[in-house]
Amino acid sequence: MNIKVNVNGTELIAELENNSSADALVEKLKDGNITVHMNDYANFEKVGSLGFRLPTNDHQYTTKPGDIILYMGNQLVFYYDRNSWNFTKLGEFQNVTKAELMKTFGKRDITAELSL
Repeated sequence: MNIKVNVNGTELIAELENNSSADALVEKLKDGNITVHMNDYANFEKVGSLGFRLPTNDHQYTTKPGDIILYMGNQLVFYYDRNSWNFTKLGEFQNVTKAELMKTFGKRDITAELSL
């Protein structure tokens, strides 16, 4: 399943994982778009509160640029570099490079709108 993620006017396509976390996100999106205000953290990710909880499927994972992660059940994280931790992978952006992600995300806060 794919979803759209609009970041400051740039539309990205994300392919979701086959897990209960991604399924629950899709169910929430059926009720309407989800807007998440995200802050830059440690120069390798953008993170923001979903405002609700999703089920977790955490396991030790090393991210790569383009990964979309659920952290602590209620935080949405977009990675543009590597990090290892106990995460739930929700999906990953398709057909976009690290450089393109960094250009889209910049070093500023962003607003991401998720939609079906």
